Amino acid sequence: MTRSGADLALLLLGGYRSLVESVTAELAARGHADVRPVHDFAMRAIASGADTASELGRRLEVSKQAAAKTIAVLLERGYVRRGADPDDARRKRVEVTPLGWEVMHQGEALFDARRDEWAGRIGPERLAELERQLAELVGDAVVRPEAAGGAAQD
Repeated sequence: MTRSGADLALLLLGGYRSLVESVTAELAARGHADVRPVHDFAMRAIASGADTASELGRRLEVSKQAAAKTIAVLLERGYVRRGADPDDARRKRVEVTPLGWEVMHQGEALFDARRDEWAGRIGPERLAELERQLAELVGDAVVRPEAAGGAAQD
């Protein structure tokens, strides 16, 4: 049976959701029930230099207002903090806190565990081949975790 292009898109989305939802649930069980994928995208962008709402909005491909709301949530939950800019006393930079780094590292470890589970189900060679083929189809330049686009608006 040949599947349609829409079926392929749904399978890819289903794989993404399966991984993300299981990691999100495990983070919640570990005391981080308030973490969403967009928070991880934002913290990674902040850690890589997107330390203002304008820059975070550009990286996440959302409006400056949406980025500012995400920063406010992350500040409230202790995942980021505002600090003085060493080059401009009027400007405040956003930076990831130790708690934010801890959540990101836990998430990475959980994704690695889910990957290992998938390798156990279909075999490590088949999973590696699937990853290689997906990388060939989407290209490495497209895969930027902080460029969440529409997913950042969830």
